[in-house]
Amino acid sequence: MKKGIIAIIVLIVLAVVLVGWYVNTNNKLVDMKGQATKQWANVESSYQRRSDLIGNLVKTVQGAADFERETLSDVIEARAKATSTTIDANNITPEQLAEFQQAQTGLSSALSRLLVTVERYPDLKANQNFLELQSQLEGTENRINVERNRFNELAGEYNIKIQQIPTNIIASIANFDPMALFSSNPGSENAPEVNFEFE
Repeated sequence: MKKGIIAIIVLIVLAVVLVGWYVNTNNKLVDMKGQATKQWANVESSYQRRSDLIGNLVKTVQGAADFERETLSDVIEARAKATSTTIDANNITPEQLAEFQQAQTGLSSALSRLLVTVERYPDLKANQNFLELQSQLEGTENRINVERNRFNELAGEYNIKIQQIPTNIIASIANFDPMALFSSNPGSENAPEVNFEFE
């Protein structure tokens, strides 16, 4: 009889330890995923700030009556595409992230062409609003990079944790899926070709 009671007590203690371990590990994974998801909101916020600044920049450039309309149209279209591409922060897949990144890269490219074109417009280059917006955009681009790197750090730690033994058992049971990470655009590993031509 004593052996039966001891066996029951051992089983109860073992069950309590296992449940405690499950709850503790699950809560840790929820926290890690939550931190990465919250950081994703910071990434989106930085991109939204850039989009807002670009809108103001476009309005300033539109004031230059003879400014190249095609370049301006490209920026407006790229901005519309970038702002319409959204990601579910609770389920960031590599496909969603690639689509988001492609839209943002398209906007960056159109904006770069716009800023190069502005060089041919001395009045616009001297416009105080334009100069201020350009400066704010540069700061925002730096902030985007910081926020993306921080997201990669948090999501990367979460991805590692859900693959570690024995945490991977709970991650599998509770459906904790890996989060996609930002990566460089194809071809960015190659140094840009610089060509200085003087007329």
